[in-house]
Amino acid sequence: MKNYNLDNYLRYKRDLEACMPEDKPWQDYTRDELIIKLMPYAMDVARSFSTSDQASGVMSINDIIQEANYGLVAAVDRLDWDIINMSDDVERQIKGFISKRIKGSVRRNIDMNRGDMRIPEHKINEIRKNEGKDRDLVQMFFNSVFSSIDETDENDNPFEIEDKSKEYNINLLNKYILSLMREYLNDREYDVLRMSFGLDCDKIPAKKIAKLLDIQGVADFVRVSQIKREALDKLIDNVDPDQVLDFMN
Repeated sequence: MKNYNLDNYLRYKRDLEACMPEDKPWQDYTRDELIIKLMPYAMDVARSFSTSDQASGVMSINDIIQEANYGLVAAVDRLDWDIINMSDDVERQIKGFISKRIKGSVRRNIDMNRGDMRIPEHKINEIRKNEGKDRDLVQMFFNSVFSSIDETDENDNPFEIEDKSKEYNINLLNKYILSLMREYLNDREYDVLRMSFGLDCDKIPAKKIAKLLDIQGVADFVRVSQIKREALDKLIDNVDPDQVLDFMN
């Protein structure tokens, strides 16, 4: 890492503490108050880059924090409060949304300052995301097994198992998918997908899944749908193509 001015960093922290707004419901903060309220979180995200190989020798911690705050402001301006207010955990929903934008902003700035050689951003993202693996193949596999999420169906199961191949026994295929889910998902994600897909049980509606897993709130079925999408993305991002290649022949 490049060296940074400790006095400037400490002064930044003191100034931030001095202007921090009082605690109140998230919906009651003004735009500027919300930005200030979330600046310590943006700083925590920025510091995760400070010792990484990605940022080493490229940007100082002060520069990274500054870029993280740029990303924070842009993210706050894009918050959709109609969606956020349906969440059981508003703070987690807000921080989850802005975290991705802050990290993207910092990564872009690191890549821009890395040196004279420039790689298009979409290629850098592709390399970083796929880590040299064929993510499209994995996505194709899961998309062929799971139907698309039905955003308009709030009371029924957004996923369905579809067996388009006569070559494989559906029960064996379900067991294999369960093993992949167990390997890459946490317990809640695993249970939500398992019950939604009916992999080892009857399909269960989202409302009932929320009750069984103690997912509370007036929009509990929306949270179940969010968990499904997040879990499917996690599978696509982490499953090795070699693990599904035989099913794609």
